[in-house]
Amino acid sequence: MPKTNFRKIATRRIGREFYHHLQIDTSLLEFIGEIGLLLWRAILNPLRIRFKALLTTIKEVGFDALPIIGLLSFLTGIVLAYQGAVQLQRFGANIFIVDLVSLSLLRELSPLLTAIIVAGRSGSAFTAQIGTMKVTEEIDALRTMGIAPLEQLVIPKLLALIIALPLLTIFADILGILGGMLMAYIELGVGASAFVDRLSEAVSLSSFLTGLAKAPVFAAVIAIVGCFQGFQVTGSAESVGRQTTVSVVQSIFMVIVIDAIFSVIYSLLRI
Repeated sequence: MPKTNFRKIATRRIGREFYHHLQIDTSLLEFIGEIGLLLWRAILNPLRIRFKALLTTIKEVGFDALPIIGLLSFLTGIVLAYQGAVQLQRFGANIFIVDLVSLSLLRELSPLLTAIIVAGRSGSAFTAQIGTMKVTEEIDALRTMGIAPLEQLVIPKLLALIIALPLLTIFADILGILGGMLMAYIELGVGASAFVDRLSEAVSLSSFLTGLAKAPVFAAVIAIVGCFQGFQVTGSAESVGRQTTVSVVQSIFMVIVIDAIFSVIYSLLRI
């Protein structure tokens, strides 16, 4: 193939991909704007909120996720304490295992890991549910009946995730610290009473809140991306699977980027 033809094909493909992604980004901004408007209306008039769907979604994304999040957080605390114990034991600083485990979990790991699990578990479910409804033309039926699909399907999911994710993060904090406490006792001989005493000194309210403040932002990102990708389904089962994959990848990527932005902001503010 001549070089000129190859360059033309490559340029067209790059231009086509850029235009496609630009269209998606524009659609996402429009979607966020509509959701923001509907959310503001729901705040002004709470009777517009579908509380039955809200409570059902809180159970699905919150209560049903407790076992997997608790297990992963507990094991994360064990791994952190085990890896830190090897280094701290060399310097006779066994008690500082409490600082290592608690601050790492509260400020960074618990909110991030919880958001990643929820993105893979609940964000994908949002996409699959809405995508399936679009394939079966249920969303068109809602519009025909004069019901706004975004208000019916997206707002309850968004509010449920914003409520549930901070609570899941607190649960992850507790289980992670318990795992660290167990390993600190096994590896370093740090008893529960000594661990708790040091914990009250090492962890301040600001350390706890800096981690917890990330959770609602992560929740909004996961819910918006998951629902948006569901509406991007084009009408086949294959499209549902493809958009579900895109939803999980985008959600996790954006959660990690936002976590990095939070870290920079906290560093600038010296929090």
